[in-house]
Amino acid sequence: MQVSDHSHLTYCTNIHPGENWSAHFAQLKQYVPAVKKEVAPDKAFGIGLRLSNTASLELSKEPALEEFKAWLKEQDCYVFTMNGFPYGGFHHTVVKDHVHTPDWTTSDRVFYTIRLFRLLASLLPEGMEGGISTAPLSYKLWHVRCESEKAAIMETTTLHVLQVVEQLVRIQRSGGPSMHLDIEPEPDGMMENTQEFLNWYLHYLLPLGIPFLEDKFRISAEEAATAIKTHVQLCYDVCHFALVYESAADVLKQLDQHGLKVGKLQISAALKAQLPAAPAEREAVINAFKEFNEPTYLHQVIARKEDGFLHYPDLPQALEDAANPAVKEWRSHFHVPVFVDSYGVLSSTRSDIENVLQLQRKQPFTQHLEVETYTWDVLPAELKLPMDRSVSRELRWVLQQLELPAM
Repeated sequence: MQVSDHSHLTYCTNIHPGENWSAHFAQLKQYVPAVKKEVAPDKAFGIGLRLSNTASLELSKEPALEEFKAWLKEQDCYVFTMNGFPYGGFHHTVVKDHVHTPDWTTSDRVFYTIRLFRLLASLLPEGMEGGISTAPLSYKLWHVRCESEKAAIMETTTLHVLQVVEQLVRIQRSGGPSMHLDIEPEPDGMMENTQEFLNWYLHYLLPLGIPFLEDKFRISAEEAATAIKTHVQLCYDVCHFALVYESAADVLKQLDQHGLKVGKLQISAALKAQLPAAPAEREAVINAFKEFNEPTYLHQVIARKEDGFLHYPDLPQALEDAANPAVKEWRSHFHVPVFVDSYGVLSSTRSDIENVLQLQRKQPFTQHLEVETYTWDVLPAELKLPMDRSVSRELRWVLQQLELPAM
């Protein structure tokens, strides 16, 4: 839904199962109208669509796409952003590091992403820009043998990203919408933080991309750089940046220094806790984290020490090192409900969301805002609601932070 002259708020439909289009469409029909009724009964409601590769192939067929467009019009809904990070199954299967598969070293990732953009171009309301978030090129722990291998991976993945950029330029030059690929840093991705995103952008994407676009479109280097900055932006996932202990103000300042943009703000919260020195108190915190140790998703932990940080690829590895006296704090990758601040002895990084939304309210830096909560089982029984009401509560909380009235 539109929340300012140019910005839109939604939630990501990766919360709804359905790896083929018919199953996912059934979930949209069940939940989206109910959420819209709660938060935007008298205005158009935007959808943050997540399509698996299988679903994207099926929706690309004309009858399915026309049926979906008709349903959107009937429900007074529209699609302005997509989540193109998970390619395959995201529900009822072990995801873990497979969420990066296939990565940007493969043509499969390129074809999938271009297909999503063609769908988005067909679905976008006239005059509205669109964006698709995607994986941070690859999973770093797959490529740890040597620096030369890492450099080769960065070059290969960048050239594949540029194939998508070429298509986005062609779409816009032919009268289609302006759309951007939003790279989403994540712990243990090839890009984990602002500095790694900037290093990639400045040392790989622009140096490789400028001559690439100059040749493809017979444009100047300046025009090529502008095209890249238009079509490749940052997906600022608040949970992920909180995990690496970065403040929103610092991230935005660094991007602004290089003329780079935030394509999408994913509103999400991680778990965190101080680790007390007292054994009994520390054990209580560790036991609380153990309750969250589930086998489906990666729950990377970044631990703060007085002299730096420790990275654990998943919660079990952190639990094995729980007695490490040097560690003062844990932050773990869980997309917990954004409106809850405390889970017993554990806390969430909700304050990071409050800070970034305050910045957005004062001086908007992105047009796309998307709540991405998918860890609902953590809620106490008294706070649990049916899914549509849970999502509506999240969106209403965000509206409050933006100092906007619920519809």
